[in-house]
Amino acid sequence: MSKSNWVPVGDKKEDHITESCFNPNYMSLLQMPVINPFLCPGYLKQTTEENSRKMDLPYGIRNGERYLRMVFSKLKNCGLPSNISNSCRKCIVVGSGGVLKNKTLGSKIDSYDIVIRMNDAPVVGYEADVGSKTTFRFCYPESIMSDPLHYDPKSTIVLLAFKPHDVKWLSDLLLNKRASTFGFWRKPPLKMMYESQQIRILNPVIFREVAHGFLNFPKLFPKNEKPKHPTTGLIGITFAFHICNEVHIAGFKYNLTSQNSSLHYYGNDTMTFMTKTEYHNVTAEQMLLKDFVEKKTVINLTPD
Repeated sequence: MSKSNWVPVGDKKEDHITESCFNPNYMSLLQMPVINPFLCPGYLKQTTEENSRKMDLPYGIRNGERYLRMVFSKLKNCGLPSNISNSCRKCIVVGSGGVLKNKTLGSKIDSYDIVIRMNDAPVVGYEADVGSKTTFRFCYPESIMSDPLHYDPKSTIVLLAFKPHDVKWLSDLLLNKRASTFGFWRKPPLKMMYESQQIRILNPVIFREVAHGFLNFPKLFPKNEKPKHPTTGLIGITFAFHICNEVHIAGFKYNLTSQNSSLHYYGNDTMTFMTKTEYHNVTAEQMLLKDFVEKKTVINLTPD
């Protein structure tokens, strides 16, 4: 993985990202200096991070700059939320796997300094197994929560911008415009229930670390093959490497040999849905996570 000397300009009042708490193993694994894991307005003015200008979303910002400028006119914060301690942080990344069912890990999950969750995985009604605390929730327009029942004023939403439509959608909502649903595989919300100070946009450097560094995806896929992207869960784990001193995971075990096993701890989807997807390489990700666990890079609370 190539090194980068770019460190974005952030909101100094919220910029708690320092080297003092980082696990040396994580810094070696990432092979790069400490960065702000979120996009900042200053990012668009930088010239040293050339890779981002040459690559389309999500691995760069090309074709998205116009909409990012509009988004940044409304998003004033791009550092870690001010309520996150600057001391060393113990974090847990909670996947949505059916393996979490009946594990009663809720209290333990809530005891971590930072709890990272994925997409629209609910906590209401599932607190005994998955807890109720959410520090960061990683999602994209099609997977963001819209039901007020699940609104959490203490959480920060981290938007994964996979395409220009995603950033345009966010800019339209923040500017109180009617958002277009063209170009989405599932209709995204037409109203944002989160406050602007709760929203961040993931730095594309992290996308590249996962796709090209960890999963060794090609930078250009053959024309007859659909491009593959990392799952939200693996992106969330890599984000945790950037801000945490210790990273634990739960809910990342999938039974790929049983098509009828539960995909999530909620709902009725089965593994058939995951094995049919053409956008992720689930087998490669499971092998990578197995390697992380065996090397004690992460601690897995739900090994089986």
